[in-house]
Amino acid sequence: MECERCHERPATVHLTEIINNQKRTMRLCEQCAREVQAESLGFLPQMNLHSFLASLLHNEFGAPAFGQAVVPERARCSACGITEAQFAKRGLLGCADCYHNFGDRLEPVLRRIHGTNRHTGKVPRRTGGKVRVASQIERLKAKLREAISREEFEQAAQLRDKIRELEKQL
Repeated sequence: MECERCHERPATVHLTEIINNQKRTMRLCEQCAREVQAESLGFLPQMNLHSFLASLLHNEFGAPAFGQAVVPERARCSACGITEAQFAKRGLLGCADCYHNFGDRLEPVLRRIHGTNRHTGKVPRRTGGKVRVASQIERLKAKLREAISREEFEQAAQLRDKIRELEKQL
């Protein structure tokens, strides 16, 4: 699919903008996406997810939010070598092992941002079969607990059977 703006390069960015309940979708190449972002923000400062996350991490890892102080280097990832200071400054982890190395420090940040440290959002249809079934099992277990507390044992038995059936799929 080609870029809807320049019609020269392949579209690699899917941009959705909702203003006053009007949804507008564009498929752009990387270069046009940067230009559109710069135009739409105008005089406002550039804000992206990485800088937002970095500002949160500065607070969590001991530096002030607007970061003139340097974060002390307490830990380093054993796989990629990124330090806490680099992580807090950039807002990006270096590799998958960083989650294990900085896990105790990441958990409060993730809880503050998302309300939990488990993914509860959407899952792609073509690749998320097991995840979808597992979340359905969790919902059914919650309904089962409610049915038991209301002493609706017939409904609870039906829910139990559905749960067992889904667990077999996993």
